[in-house]
Amino acid sequence: MAKLPPPLVLVLLYASLIFIGTLGLKLPVATNTPISWSDAIFTASSAVTVTGLSVVDTGSGFTFFGQMLICILIQLGGLGLMTFAVLILSMLGIPIGFANRVYLREDLNQTSATDLLSLTRTIMRLVIICETAGAVIMSLIFIPELGLLKGIWSAIFHSVSAFNNAGFSLFSDSLSHWVANPVINLTILFLFIFGGLGFTVIADIWHQRKWRHLSLHSKLMLVGTGCLLILSTLLFAALEWTNPLTLGPLDWPAKLWASLFQGATPRTAGFNTVDMAGLQDSTTLIFMLLMVIGAGSTSTGGGIKVTTFITLILATIAFFKRQTAIDIFGRSIAADQIIKVLALVMVSMSFILTAIFIMLIFHEGAFLDIAFETISAFGTVGLSRGITGELDLVGRITIMLIMFVGRVGPLTIGFMLATSKARRISYPSGTVYLG
Repeated sequence: MAKLPPPLVLVLLYASLIFIGTLGLKLPVATNTPISWSDAIFTASSAVTVTGLSVVDTGSGFTFFGQMLICILIQLGGLGLMTFAVLILSMLGIPIGFANRVYLREDLNQTSATDLLSLTRTIMRLVIICETAGAVIMSLIFIPELGLLKGIWSAIFHSVSAFNNAGFSLFSDSLSHWVANPVINLTILFLFIFGGLGFTVIADIWHQRKWRHLSLHSKLMLVGTGCLLILSTLLFAALEWTNPLTLGPLDWPAKLWASLFQGATPRTAGFNTVDMAGLQDSTTLIFMLLMVIGAGSTSTGGGIKVTTFITLILATIAFFKRQTAIDIFGRSIAADQIIKVLALVMVSMSFILTAIFIMLIFHEGAFLDIAFETISAFGTVGLSRGITGELDLVGRITIMLIMFVGRVGPLTIGFMLATSKARRISYPSGTVYLG
């Protein structure tokens, strides 16, 4: 394995975890009624890629053992296998070799292999604090309603699922029962927004504490996340306020809570408190855009990432202002970063459009539902308009592949497939007329 390129090692690690999870979910002790191999591998893929799309109801279809296995797969897939491996090795006092540091760098999407152990320890401390706090708070609501043992387990499961932006729920209607409950809404929101910011941002805030000392990446993530949250909440409320299938039947407080929750969940989380199939087409389109944007780099969420989207906007503004440099918060964004952004968006859109095309060949007449499902899989969001269980074998394979690409990163797949050659000849520049 030492001779394999890091992107390929990363792909193999996640594929291996999906394989192990599939075997575990096929065990008789994991399900209340036997499930097919297709159901098992789809569920394992969705859990490891922290997506949340499911063909078997998690709460009723799986036993406590099966639910616990899904929870473990979510945790391992969300935080990264190399993060856990390096943490265990460091706890045992085993030196972390250069190769393992390189693999960890790829898994955490870092540009440098320095200070990775410190980042890993910070990540684990924050995970334990956040998930424990979330479980304790939600248990105050779940225990009185569901009983002691079921309430505690539901709180733990949803805390892990929310922080890892997985979207798996033990309830068939997700969290719709608590659409107006401020405790559940705020706790889940905090967990998946915090997890979606990215571990480097959280670690930066943890160590710096002051705005002026934060890195450019952290500043862009915080500002971008805040702006997207406010804009998406206002748009959802405006478009769905009178829709009888979503916000229409709710009272004012419930409408506000639902708007805030749905405004945040499309970018990463996958939970919902209103029926996704009842959304207006205009709202659905906005959700698809938010799912493509996704969360933050080195986070538990997918998508092209908030910073990528912001960099695209800044580059466009700079072009119309006839500026050759992109400056923001007293820093400039290098040209190689712009090229990486363009490559990421191009590769991502190629994967999405190819997957939608393949899906439509076998599922003619459901374009909006298919496009929504595919983009949700790519962004590892997990929201669905209700067609997941109706997918045939080709549809399931396509969605599983796009979920996998969305989790390991489209550029990781690109780097794995590409070959690097030293440039020996330099050509004179030419003119290409664009636009």
